[in-house]
Amino acid sequence: MPDKNLFDAAAACLAACSIEDKLRLTRRYVRAWRDGDLALASNCAPEPIHEPGRPDSPKLVMPADVPRRGLGTAAGRAAMLHAVTHIEFNAINLAWDAVYRFRDLPQQYYCDWLQVAEEEAYHFQLLRARLQQLDYDYGDFPAHNGLWDMAQKTAFDPMVRMALVPRVLEARGLDVTPGIMRRLRRVGDLESVAALEIILRDEVGHVEIGSRWFKYFCDQRGLGMEQTFRDLISRYFAGRLRGPFNDAARIQAGFSEAELRALEAPGAGT
Repeated sequence: MPDKNLFDAAAACLAACSIEDKLRLTRRYVRAWRDGDLALASNCAPEPIHEPGRPDSPKLVMPADVPRRGLGTAAGRAAMLHAVTHIEFNAINLAWDAVYRFRDLPQQYYCDWLQVAEEEAYHFQLLRARLQQLDYDYGDFPAHNGLWDMAQKTAFDPMVRMALVPRVLEARGLDVTPGIMRRLRRVGDLESVAALEIILRDEVGHVEIGSRWFKYFCDQRGLGMEQTFRDLISRYFAGRLRGPFNDAARIQAGFSEAELRALEAPGAGT
């Protein structure tokens, strides 16, 4: 019988402050889960996590205060890559929180989110390595905390979490990454493009996992997926969703045509 449970492992990953510890524990516990060394049981209810462990840098600021620079210089490309690297670091915590926060779900739910945690850690390492090639590192630029803020707002309900974190906030990466890649190609930064190609491919799968479990929770409650998604957007993102949207990637990631039209309608989210 395993002597450690998955939820304690998730809590340890969330609490880790250093980059190296968070990556090391993520690798360790994903492997332990797959080897059958983590029990899917706990005697303790999840506790509120106001902030996950993170290094002292980057400095967290309001989204409007994150610097925006052109991609024609190494510093500008590094600032853009840093913003994406920070999203990936947050995404490691989000995946572990999806495991830790929500209990008594099918085993496949936990398999899926452990896969996401593993892949987000890989994405972070890819982008950090590219930053270092440009003579920068993670923490050299300020960043914002929008993804974790939404994790806190959705901690009360896995259905709401699946709708709003993977299918809204993380799905924005499907929309904007192709344009970033085009701009990087124009300035000849093919190394950064190669990293973003891997990330875009994997992120389609991550959003699809969110779509699949959102549908599961809607079905469990006898709710229509499309109308529930529309209602949650109206409640949490009033007036804040702007296109263009990457329809092809979103359909691949589990969006319906009706959901796409709802996103694209004038005043969507209002």
